This record gives sequence, structure tokens and C-alpha cells, in this order.
Amino acid sequence: MKRKISSADVIRRIGQLAFGKANDTVKLVMLDPQRPELVDRLDLSLLSEVKRGANGVMEIKLLNRLEALELLAKLLGTGTQQGMGADSFFRAMDRAAERLGAEKDEI
Repeated sequence: MKRKISSADVIRRIGQLAFGKANDTVKLVMLDPQRPELVDRLDLSLLSEVKRGANGVMEIKLLNRLEALELLAKLLGTGTQQGMGADSFFRAMDRAAERLGAEKDEI
């Protein structure tokens, strides 16, 4: 049975994308093309686009973090339209980053 996705789930996921590490996307470029099964182990959630040229050169594009942060700020209601300043915005970003760190520590 599928679980209903809440707004908190969406905000948490956008925070993960905004603050996540791109280490596995770099590993993707370094992988041996003869071992494609290794790709299944990588977290490629920040990956937006992959191109491999005829000469073997691989180009990767990552998710736009600034857009993810802007969306997160809008969803958290920390934008200046609601009368809150930059301090409130950065406090919210710090809380989101701390929550992400705590979640990773639990894993």
C-alpha cells in the first residue's frame, strides 16, 4: 500500500536536494563502463542530465540548488513577501540542514 505524501515530506525532500552532496555523480563519471551494475549503488538524485560523447567524454548536469533553495523558502513561508527578513530565512535553512544531518546519522 502506498503512503500518502505530506507537505512535510515534500519540504524534507526539497531540503535534501538543496543541501545534498554530489559525490556519487562524480563517481558515476569515474565508473568503469564495463561494470554498469555499480550504478545501482549510487545516489543520483542531484543528477539532472547525462551526455556521453562519441569520444567517451561524459558531461553531467546537476540540479539547480538555487532554485531548490528558493522553492524551499517559498514553501516554508520565509520569503520577504511575508514580512520576514533574511535572518529568518537563514535560520530556517540552518534548521533544515540540521534535520538532514540528524536523519543521515540515524541511517
